[in-house]
Amino acid sequence: MNVLVIDIGGTNVKILVTGQDSPRKFPSGPELTPEEMVAGVLKAAEGWTYEAVSMGYPGPVLRGRPFSEPVNLGRGWVGFDYQTAFQFPIKVINDAALQALGSYEGGKMLFLGLGTGLGSALIENGIVEPMELGHLPFRKRTFEDYIGERGLERLGKRKWRIRVTEALGKLTAALEPDYVVVGGGNARKLKSLPPGARAGNNANAFLGGFRLWQQDAGAGAPGAQPLDGKRLTNVQTKGDRI
Repeated sequence: MNVLVIDIGGTNVKILVTGQDSPRKFPSGPELTPEEMVAGVLKAAEGWTYEAVSMGYPGPVLRGRPFSEPVNLGRGWVGFDYQTAFQFPIKVINDAALQALGSYEGGKMLFLGLGTGLGSALIENGIVEPMELGHLPFRKRTFEDYIGERGLERLGKRKWRIRVTEALGKLTAALEPDYVVVGGGNARKLKSLPPGARAGNNANAFLGGFRLWQQDAGAGAPGAQPLDGKRLTNVQTKGDRI
C-alpha cells in the first residue's frame, strides 16, 4: 500500500509518499485552515500515487480526530471531515506521537520534541501514548516555558541547554523509560545529550506515518531497515485502536 504522510508544522506542511526519497513542502503559518491545508497537499502531491493518508496534527487527537484547535495555525480543524476531503482512508495522530512512532526501537521509549513548544509521547510495547508534558509545572513556570522556543529566546542557548538537561533528568526519573529520543527543530542546538538519550530526526515523522498502516517496522520508507530484527505489530494509541 502506498501511504501519503502529512506532517503539519507551524512553519511548513511537509509530505512524503511511499517509495519517494524527497519530501515536498509548502508554507503553513498562523492563518492556515484545514481547507487550505488539504488544497496545498493535493497540489504538492500531484504525480504521486497513494491509497491511504497519515496525518500528524499539532495538537491533541482523540479517537482519530483533532480534539482542540492548534495554537499556531488558523481555525476550523476540530470537526473537519478529513477523509471526505482527501477521498482516501486517513489516520490522524498527534505530530509528536507520529515522530515518536518513527523513532521507536522497541521497549519503553520517551519522545520529547523541542520546537515551538514541547511535544511528547511515550511508547511501550507498541502502545503509543501521546502526552502533554509541556504543560506540567517546572521551576516557576512549565516545562514548555523553559525548554520550548520561548525558553530558548528568554534564557539564551547556554542556560537553555542546562534547563533541557535538568528537564530530561526529571522526566526520565518520573516515567522510567528504557531510552529517550530528543527530536524537534531545536534538538540540533544541543551540544550533547545525557546517557540513555539520543537525537531524533524530523524525517522519522514520515516513517511513523508509514508504520501506522504497516505492521513491518522496516517497510514503507526509503532505505529503512527492520529495527534489530523486531517487527512492530498491533500499533495502537491508548484508548483508540488505530
